[in-house]
Amino acid sequence: MREMNEALRARLHAEVTHLCTCWKILRRDGALQGFTDHDEAIIFDGVTFETDGGLHLRGQEELLGFHGSKSDVGGALLQFSFDEGALASGAYDGASVETWLVDWCDPDLRLLMNVEVMGEVRRADHVFSAELRSLAQVFEQETGRRFMKTCSADLGDAHCGVDLTQVRYLTHAPVQSVQDASHVTLMLSGFSDRWFTNGQIHVISGAQKGTICAIKAHRQDNDRAQIVLWTPLSPALDVGDQIELRAGCDKSFATCGAKFANRVNFRGFPHIPGNDLLMSLASKEIVMDGGSLFS
Repeated sequence: MREMNEALRARLHAEVTHLCTCWKILRRDGALQGFTDHDEAIIFDGVTFETDGGLHLRGQEELLGFHGSKSDVGGALLQFSFDEGALASGAYDGASVETWLVDWCDPDLRLLMNVEVMGEVRRADHVFSAELRSLAQVFEQETGRRFMKTCSADLGDAHCGVDLTQVRYLTHAPVQSVQDASHVTLMLSGFSDRWFTNGQIHVISGAQKGTICAIKAHRQDNDRAQIVLWTPLSPALDVGDQIELRAGCDKSFATCGAKFANRVNFRGFPHIPGNDLLMSLASKEIVMDGGSLFS
């Protein structure tokens, strides 16, 4: 329950109010920023809430119980506020966002309305919008293991155990050509087609140095590798940039054995009957005695 001081309560009941919304954003790297929808900057708690290029509320959904409420905010991509590079690199993913109702004539009269987490961020034409998710979203997150055909581990983690520093799983290559922000061609040989599909690139030189991005597709053509990224980079990669590539895994039992020789650590249940078997009719040709259907 929100506690409101009497002075602010009196202002809210007055015939004329001087209210605005302020957002305090704490990124996971510790950077702190403030924005307001007022036409002048507001200062409180040692934070300056900027107005130019700040945020504005687009929509809000409040739900009862443990369902995660959602808000939608947007603004302009400006170098001194939200720059496109920081958004593209994931600097704001999971950032904590405090929403304050503030009397702009007296910022000491304010009320904390909500504390949320920044979720999906969309950007286009120098404008961005972001989804703010309630802290109650943690109650909707799955915990523990799931019974499914595919592997629940991530390639190279403690459960998987694959050593990604091996030469066959990790390599470096320069960018040969750039088609657009998500399609590049690398000088690369010695790898089969789709070897890096579902893998990652790690940019080790150039404007995007330090950026890690998931690979959507890998097509090999002799000594040239065509790489498609899931997320377009801004700015795009440039010719000559050095890229580190990590092999990908589709989390299937077949790939785990054939590509990584790691079936002993497979974290899925590949022999679980699918819907086709559950809905099939009894047949004399199939022994239904409760035993394994796989030899």
